[in-house]
Amino acid sequence: MPTILTNACAPDLPLELSRQTVEQVREMRATGGHSRYATGDLAAIRRDDERDQDSVLRPAFVRDTEKIMHMPAYNRMSGKTQVFSFRANDDLCRRGLHVQLVGRVACDIGRALGLNLDLIEAIALGHDIGHTPFGHAGERFLNDVYHERTGRWFFHNVQSVRVLDVLYGRNISLQTLDGVICHNGEFEQQRFETSGLADFDTFDRVVEGCWERGDEAISRLRPMTLEGCVMRVSDIIAYVGKDRQDAIRAGLCGQDGFEDGLGGAYNAWALKAFVVDIIEHSIGKDHLEMSEAGFAEMRRAKRENYEKIYGASEVNGEFSHEVADLFVRLYQHELQQLERMDRTAAIFRHHIDPLNRHLAYYDGRYDWQDDPDQCVCDFISAMTDDYFMATCEALFPEARELFPRRSYFDDGTRP
Repeated sequence: MPTILTNACAPDLPLELSRQTVEQVREMRATGGHSRYATGDLAAIRRDDERDQDSVLRPAFVRDTEKIMHMPAYNRMSGKTQVFSFRANDDLCRRGLHVQLVGRVACDIGRALGLNLDLIEAIALGHDIGHTPFGHAGERFLNDVYHERTGRWFFHNVQSVRVLDVLYGRNISLQTLDGVICHNGEFEQQRFETSGLADFDTFDRVVEGCWERGDEAISRLRPMTLEGCVMRVSDIIAYVGKDRQDAIRAGLCGQDGFEDGLGGAYNAWALKAFVVDIIEHSIGKDHLEMSEAGFAEMRRAKRENYEKIYGASEVNGEFSHEVADLFVRLYQHELQQLERMDRTAAIFRHHIDPLNRHLAYYDGRYDWQDDPDQCVCDFISAMTDDYFMATCEALFPEARELFPRRSYFDDGTRP
């Protein structure tokens, strides 16, 4: 018999859909499987409508997904921290896996609600493509130096749009870009309503507002599609339990160290309970919502993660000041390389030159000289953890003593 998962903090949240909702889902699938609130492929809006024509084999949002997956920036996510850095443990989640897990949760919800799964997948796979090395700590460190120099704000969701729309110039649809910038799972909500956004002129003003005002603008973002709404809540569902599993694997927390009593099994519970709760309260509606009990439990679990996990991981904890200082020093170094126009420097060979080669295919160019600070920000945010560490160790010899050299056999296991 399978184990019955019981959350001591939310014992009454159901883990299965009601009979009425099951019948609604079955009836919708039998008649075509799409909600009237779903985003149709023909609704896709692009900057260049002539360049990317959808087809039977590659509908509009499938094209977006494939464009994203073939970008070098997508590949780098497998080398970027989700929560834990400096760990010799291949079972810990990296950002490349995280975006896939988010996509799975979102597709489960979207399928039941009759939404466009291709759009959901595109948003999911692209939503963290602009993330920094070392997770949210790295995002904060880069923002601090960038903001001090420019007065502008760095946030990974805004940078993800820049990567997709500007740095690689891939003509991604407005619906996908909107879902990416609106995904930020740090701002949970009980009810999600769509924004009514319908054109790139308005979107570009929204993006610029995020660079200029930071949290003030980002906290007010609403997706233009229900698919974007689903992605936003799915981001939280995907990490709130998975991050706990990783914390237990990393030895930061014990199985019995959480209020709900589920330990690592909270991930399985969350993937059932929150998904069921959203579907039950959203099916057939033009918005997305959770019950009061479901939303309260999501906020509680997230708060507990912040208290016991996120503030205690290495980059946030014992190494925070040293790593933050390396971000500042590396930023200053890269600015100097741009000023010297040293074409042998990594910022040219590994960043500017490859982007220009890529953009030349679309008759574009990377205008890095117009904003050197933005160029440095682009470069550092694109780095994997290993690339950042290798660069710092080559530039600053003392950094070799900072980064832990943890082995797979530190615990006494014999090879």
